[in-house]
Amino acid sequence: MRIPPPGNMARIHLFEFEDQQAFPSFLRNYMTDFLQFLSNKTRLFHPILPLLAEAIRQSGSRQLIDLASGGGGGLLGLLDELRQKFPELRVLQTDYYPNRDAAAYLQQTRPDVDYLDVPVDARQVPTHLKGLRTLFLALHHFRPADARAILQNAIDARSGIAIFEGQEHSLPSLLAMFFSPVSVLLTTPFIRPFRLGRLVFTYLIPLVPLCVWWDGIVSSLRTYSVDEMRALIHSLDRHDTFSWHIGRIKSGPAAVLYLIGTAQESATQIQLI
Repeated sequence: MRIPPPGNMARIHLFEFEDQQAFPSFLRNYMTDFLQFLSNKTRLFHPILPLLAEAIRQSGSRQLIDLASGGGGGLLGLLDELRQKFPELRVLQTDYYPNRDAAAYLQQTRPDVDYLDVPVDARQVPTHLKGLRTLFLALHHFRPADARAILQNAIDARSGIAIFEGQEHSLPSLLAMFFSPVSVLLTTPFIRPFRLGRLVFTYLIPLVPLCVWWDGIVSSLRTYSVDEMRALIHSLDRHDTFSWHIGRIKSGPAAVLYLIGTAQESATQIQLI
């Protein structure tokens, strides 16, 4: 029996708690706060810095429109180094379910980052939000039709887009997610903003670690492989008017999958590989 290489197994779209409209917003916020904290403390996305910097340069924009930002997302840990290259860089974070506690905390700790406190649908970004669009740990939440809508909307708006996933559909990734409750238990006291409820629903009523465990495993099952991302691109109208860069890069024991597209008139040609 041939075992597929990492990330090449067909995705399975099971449900995640975080996606459910009826899911309590405070629990969703605790979960996205954890993801933001862990991805930045472990520097998960640090290896993609050159890719993102090149996408910013090629896009011709000095504003990032971060979609599905949750509690701040993986972008926050990259900003200081990005601003060394682009001092004028501006950042606007958005989400379909805005994490208003995280937004308020960012206003105090990162005044250089704005967080829009009204829902923004990544499939239909308002036309006045202009800049290079980014998604961290988010594409897997969308079924193929919705993922295509995100990409098609970027093409239609002539807006560059850079997508990064920190898990993949592979046995090592699934094993890491299986033990994710341990990370929740170890890191929760250090996550900011401090919330007493976060401690209650982590240690006394362990809903946060249980939901992170389930959603983490499902996230790996849902993640688009490099080949599946290529297929998404080839299914889009006018996809050839953009330059696309799709791949997988190591990040410590894990890997980051990426999909980057920029309009050709503002970019040197990147081959779809």
